Amino acid sequence: GKILYTNNGGSSGISLISGLVPEAYSLSQNYPNPFNPSTNFRFDIPSSAIVTLKVYDSSGKEVRTLLNEVKTAGSYEAEFDALNLPSGIYYYTLMTGDLVLTKKMMLVK
Repeated sequence: GKILYTNNGGSSGISLISGLVPEAYSLSQNYPNPFNPSTNFRFDIPSSAIVTLKVYDSSGKEVRTLLNEVKTAGSYEAEFDALNLPSGIYYYTLMTGDLVLTKKMMLVK
């Protein structure tokens, strides 16, 4: 399925790309990087869990919540549109249970 959510005028989407059960949690580097204005990244969930996916600016301020719900095991792809955000370094974080995975990305306009 696909979930679209935005809280500041940009768009984002989460798509299930494989229902095969991954061996471990993972968060891939976004592509393209640097990006303008949108980018994609993949993440793997090995078991059903409440999953939160957020984007933060370089000062640590949350700028977007892409996902905050129960997801089944599988591989997912997230699309992040930063049309209304300024150029700079951003971080995206996958959180579930005690696990937190974070990657850095660069928006260049």
